[in-house]
Amino acid sequence: MSGRTPSRRTSSQRTSSQRTSSQRTSSQWEEITAANPAHSTWYVERFRAMAAAGQDVVGEARLVDSMLGRGGRVLDAGCGPGRLGGYLHDAGHVVVGVDVDPVLIAAAEEDHPGPTWLVGDLAELDLPARGVAADFDVIVCAGNVMTFLAPSTRESVLSGFTRHLAPTGRVVVGFGADRGYEFPQFLADATANGLSVDLMLSTWDLHPFTNDSDFLVAVFSLEGPSDDSSTNLAR
Repeated sequence: MSGRTPSRRTSSQRTSSQRTSSQRTSSQWEEITAANPAHSTWYVERFRAMAAAGQDVVGEARLVDSMLGRGGRVLDAGCGPGRLGGYLHDAGHVVVGVDVDPVLIAAAEEDHPGPTWLVGDLAELDLPARGVAADFDVIVCAGNVMTFLAPSTRESVLSGFTRHLAPTGRVVVGFGADRGYEFPQFLADATANGLSVDLMLSTWDLHPFTNDSDFLVAVFSLEGPSDDSSTNLAR
């Protein structure tokens, strides 16, 4: 695994490579923050308060860390204020975090210096165009990020994960049920975009997934054989 450390970037260098707002589809997160401009700040302070109170806010990152040797390259997709990427950086990994919300990226830079934090739309992900190699050992997409995307861009996001993954890399996605993206449809979309299910869990601490689970953590690799249980669920 690569031990390269991406350089820090100035605010001007972090300008998103997205199309203009009239040409791209806004995510559901952007619609929420447009309706309530204080929402992003509330979200940042919520996790700061939880961390200050000693609550566990990095359980997802511990799972990702266990999948890597030291110096692994990690893309934190929909990184928010950096709680996972910051932990993984401190654990010895090379982390790039991308989020569409500049308020969350600013908080990540303030609270978790070290990783490369970038404002960007996951639906238009092209990190090589921004000087970042697309060879990640793990791409993690936690925090219900998949359910905050615009539905029409979900497959574009999954395709972007495939393009940015190292040949032996893995994608880890977690989100809850009843959020507008049914698990079978998500699994079918992932398969259609070059990802093969390796493992399905119902929690980030390794409880097994069943058809009654209300949360899914799915681990994917590139174009491998499909697990029968995931194939059945996706029908």
